[in-house]
Amino acid sequence: MNEQGLLIIPRLRVQNANCISSPMTWGFPAITAFTGLMVALERKVHEHTGLEFLSVGVICHHFAAQVTTGGYTRTFCLTRNPVDKDGSTAAIVEEGRAHLEITLVFGVAGSGMAASEEQRQQAARHCADVLATLRIAGGSVLPAEPGTPGYYQQPTLKSLSDNPDQRASEFRSLRRQWLPGFALVCRDDLLSARLHELQQSQPEASRIDAWLDLSRLHIRPRPATEQTQAPATPATDKVEWEASRPPGWLVPIPVGFGALSPLHQPGEVAHARDMTVPFRFVESLYSIGQWLSPHRLQSPEQLLWYSTHDDSSGLYRCQNDYSPSHITDFA
Repeated sequence: MNEQGLLIIPRLRVQNANCISSPMTWGFPAITAFTGLMVALERKVHEHTGLEFLSVGVICHHFAAQVTTGGYTRTFCLTRNPVDKDGSTAAIVEEGRAHLEITLVFGVAGSGMAASEEQRQQAARHCADVLATLRIAGGSVLPAEPGTPGYYQQPTLKSLSDNPDQRASEFRSLRRQWLPGFALVCRDDLLSARLHELQQSQPEASRIDAWLDLSRLHIRPRPATEQTQAPATPATDKVEWEASRPPGWLVPIPVGFGALSPLHQPGEVAHARDMTVPFRFVESLYSIGQWLSPHRLQSPEQLLWYSTHDDSSGLYRCQNDYSPSHITDFA
């Protein structure tokens, strides 16, 4: 993407965001919720600011799922719906909710980036004010509480240099402001590598097997070590249980949608949300994501997500250009 600048909306408090991110995952909202927010925000502020929104990155500072806390099995805290007309109890539709504190970073371009520093800051504040009226993953945006970091940090519209070294230096100064927190990046490479590893011993393994293998905690038995056995006692069949997971904070995530039907012309499918645009039945696409501390990111491109589509293959997904080849220490 050709971002000319970054619009940073820091420390947003979101109440009751949807944490059922797909039919197979739950937790942090799907990245498609934030790309959808980006489109909605651009439509409302473009005429006033002249900004074009190209990509979005998200840093999570706090996450609190609204679930029961006692026992091994947890369930969502659900609301009780009003009774039906005949007085009977209405059906309960499971809705997972979570409270968030996030920083949103939008990659932007357009005529608004040619404005003066003062005008850019006015545009940033206008975008933040409009964003406060929108829903983020179905959740409500709350004002920052006095005394918290979000109360003192202000929205910023930063211009990015065309010089790679200067651009990297500017990003290093920005990423410190996002600590403590974790940024979500895409790790398609880990999914492909795990599939190749599984197929060495299981030739019939598929991508869903690799995806599930990376998503779960493995607890395997192994023979007890000799040090745990008393010298005078005979050998036994005792085992030790060990838990293992791939390195890094890896999570299964939905990244978009895949087509289930051909592209229908506008108005061909009854009860579509918008009868003026083409329509297609789709299902969720999945990949592996990783939560990283922002100080480990080298460039805005490693943080930002953008939408791609291919009508011929029926793939509509969010891409992220994170590369694990360069990892730096905190500087």
